[in-house]
Amino acid sequence: MKFMIEKNIDIAPYTTFGINANAESLAIFSSSEELKELLLKNKDRDKMVLGGGSNVLFTKDYEGLILVNRIKGIKVVEENKEEVYVEVGAGENWHEFVLHCIDQGWGGIENLSLIPGSVGASPMQNIGAYGVEIKDIFKKLSALSIQELQEETFNHAQCEFGYRESVFKRGLKGKYIITSVTFRLNKNPKLNTSYGAIEDELERKNIKNPTLKDVSNAVIAIRQSKLPDPKEIGNAGSFFKNPVVKKEVLDKILNEYPNAPHYPIDENHVKVPAGWIIDTAGWKGKRFGSFGVHVNQALVLVNYDYAKGRDIYDLSQQILDDIQSKFGILLEREVNII
Repeated sequence: MKFMIEKNIDIAPYTTFGINANAESLAIFSSSEELKELLLKNKDRDKMVLGGGSNVLFTKDYEGLILVNRIKGIKVVEENKEEVYVEVGAGENWHEFVLHCIDQGWGGIENLSLIPGSVGASPMQNIGAYGVEIKDIFKKLSALSIQELQEETFNHAQCEFGYRESVFKRGLKGKYIITSVTFRLNKNPKLNTSYGAIEDELERKNIKNPTLKDVSNAVIAIRQSKLPDPKEIGNAGSFFKNPVVKKEVLDKILNEYPNAPHYPIDENHVKVPAGWIIDTAGWKGKRFGSFGVHVNQALVLVNYDYAKGRDIYDLSQQILDDIQSKFGILLEREVNII
């Protein structure tokens, strides 16, 4: 047994929000065997898992056991002339894994560069950016049943991927802990530069025939220009999901804002960028002492200095109420609230 259970631990260093809150106890595990032993010894306690801690806001102390996933490892499990299947430990850093794939010439996830968090969280949230989502390159995952202490395999269909969600955020929430994820990547990648921001960045750098690394660097530059570095300003990235609304709702918005950005989903629904909505409502850059809305990206709520989790949650509720009042749209939080 390598792990040690620590008592009364400040959670702040384990989350990107950096909110001070205490955990009754905390343990770091680096293998499925260690995880099983921890679960076996703490059957009757409340438990939650943290990977990179990039999608959670603690509004209070946690009266239970926090399990920090540090399962590592990247290995090729199958390949052919066109594709390579890569199994990755759930505790690996997501961005570092993306860079590893680029170095190997494996395409498919370069558009997901610089997204904070761990590999294990990627299918749970079906992370996505610039025209790519995890579901596009996902093969399968392994997860440990908290009750049965048995490792199970979930294929694509069983994960029930949706927009920024999966079955692990709905029906199976709190019932499994992801230990590894297998991705299907391309040896002869077809680059996805269709998003205007990427095309603009490549043009700005005068890159005519981009490589995987060029696309990744473009995404990194775009994200760095809009999003604060969690090491400098506490945040959890996008706090709200982009809403999908009926076309009648969009028509009302277009009457007042003819240039409002929107993207068709189907015949009756469109996606409207939440960042644009919040910015248009006047929230971007608003600061309330130690917390506020980021000056460059209205989707991001920030902890400037020793903010309380409850303050940030209350700010998010004010934004939700204001947007519903002004636009008739009920936004949804993307961040998990504890």
